[in-house]
Amino acid sequence: MIIIKYTGIKDFEYDIQGLIRSFFPGADMATDKDIDYDIMLEVRIADESIELKLKERSDDIKLVKSAQIERENRKDTKNRLKRLVYDVFAEYTGKSLPWGTLSGIRPTKITTWLLKSGMSEEDVYAHIKKEYYISDEKAELSINISEQELKILKDIQYENGYSIYIGIPFCPSTCSYCSFTSYPLSRFKDKVDLYIDALCKEIEFVSERFKDKKLNTIYIGGGTPTTLEPQQMDRLLRKIEEKFEVGSLSEFTVEAGRPDSITGEKLEVIKKHGVTRISINPQTMNEKTLRLIGRRHNVEQVKTAFNLAREMGFDNINMDFIVGLPQETMDDVRYTMEETKKLMPDSVTVHSLAIKRAARMNTVKEDFKDYSYVNNEDIMAMTRSYAREMGMQPYYLYRQKNMTGNMENVGYAVDKKAGIYNILIMEEKQTIVACGAGASTKRVWNEPNTDGTHRIERCENVKDVDTYIARIDEMIERKRKLFAEE
Repeated sequence: MIIIKYTGIKDFEYDIQGLIRSFFPGADMATDKDIDYDIMLEVRIADESIELKLKERSDDIKLVKSAQIERENRKDTKNRLKRLVYDVFAEYTGKSLPWGTLSGIRPTKITTWLLKSGMSEEDVYAHIKKEYYISDEKAELSINISEQELKILKDIQYENGYSIYIGIPFCPSTCSYCSFTSYPLSRFKDKVDLYIDALCKEIEFVSERFKDKKLNTIYIGGGTPTTLEPQQMDRLLRKIEEKFEVGSLSEFTVEAGRPDSITGEKLEVIKKHGVTRISINPQTMNEKTLRLIGRRHNVEQVKTAFNLAREMGFDNINMDFIVGLPQETMDDVRYTMEETKKLMPDSVTVHSLAIKRAARMNTVKEDFKDYSYVNNEDIMAMTRSYAREMGMQPYYLYRQKNMTGNMENVGYAVDKKAGIYNILIMEEKQTIVACGAGASTKRVWNEPNTDGTHRIERCENVKDVDTYIARIDEMIERKRKLFAEE
C-alpha cells in the first residue's frame, strides 16, 4: 500500500498518482488515509516551495527533496513537482522511466507545438530531456512523429473542418483485454436494424448542422463494423453517401477488424461506397495467444481476409497488433512481425497492452494471475525495425494508463498511407462529431491557448444499445446544445 499525504495546498493529485503508478504498476494507493502502509509520500506545497518526504512502514524517513516554485505559475509548478516525485522514486527504486515524468496520453502534442513555435529540432530535444526526463529513444521518436504529422497535415484544411466517428458496438465475442463499448452479436442480432435506424437519424442531424463546414475524414469503428450483414452495411454507407460529399474526403475508413467477420460480399459493399482505408486487426499471429485472449479467428483467416481485400483493389490496409499479451515473449512478437512482413500492409499500429478497469483481465484477475505480460524498449525497438523494413515511418503516437512496460502505441505507415483521422483525434487538432452508442463527441475551438492547447468540450452518447435507440432524440439534442455557441 502506498499512501500520499498532503500538507498545505492539496493539488496535482492525479499527476502524482499517475507517476507513482508508473514506478509501481498495479500497486494499491490511497490519499490522506491513516492506514497501514508500505510507503508513504508526504507532499507539502506552499506558495514558494515544494517538499517531499518518503517514509517506509517503520516511519523512517528514507528521502527528502525540495524545490523552489512560483505558485502562480501553475504549469511550471506542476512540472517541478513531477520532476521532484520522479527524483524521489527513481532514487528509491533504482528505476528510470522511458517517458520520464510524462503520464499524459499525448506526448507528441508537446513536441509538435514546440516545433510549430519555431524551435529547432535540437532545441526541442534538449528542452524535453530537461523538462520531462524523457529517454533519448523516446525524445527522438516524439520529434520524428511530430515532423511527420506536420508534413501530413499541411495540405489539409483541418482547422475549419471537422471529422465524423460512427460507432458499431457489436462484436463476434469480447476479447479479454477489451473495455470498449461492445455487445455480442449473438444476443443483439435482432436489435441491429433498429440501431441503424437510430444511427441514420443521428447522421442526418450532423449533416444538416454542419452543412457549411468542410468534412475531412470519416471513421467507422467499433466494436466490429463488419459484424453488420452486407445489406445493413450497404444501408449505412448509402445514408453516408446521401448526406455527405464522400468523394471530397481526405480519408474514409472502415475498421473491418475481426478477420472472421470479413467476407467478399461485405468488402464489395465497402469498396463500392468510396471507402479508401480499411483495417484488418489480427492483434497477434500466434494461435495460442488468440485462444487465450478470446479471439475466435485463426491466423489463416487473417491471411485469407487480407489477400481477399488486396485482390478486390483495397490499396490502403492497416493491421493492428498488441504487444504485452499474456504469455507472449519477444520471439512471439518477432514471429508476428515476420508473418506481417510477408503480407506487406500499408500501415501497422503497434499497441502496448493496457488493461482497463472494465476488461475481463481485470474483473476476473484470478483467471489471469499466473500469466506473464512482457513489454520493454527492446521489443518496441524491434517492431520499429520491422516497420522500417516494410518501408514505413512512425506517424502518430499515444499512451494510456497501465501500459505494460510503461511504453506506448505507435502507428507506422508507408508514404501517403498514414491514418489522417488517427492524427486528428489523438492530437486534438479538430472537432470530432461522434455518432452511435457510447460515442463521445469532442468540440475543439480553433483559437489555440498560449501553450498550443485548445479549448475542448465534450458530450457523450449513452452506452447501452437499447437506451441509445430509445433516446436518440436526446442524443441529438446533446449535440445541438454543444454546438449552439459559435
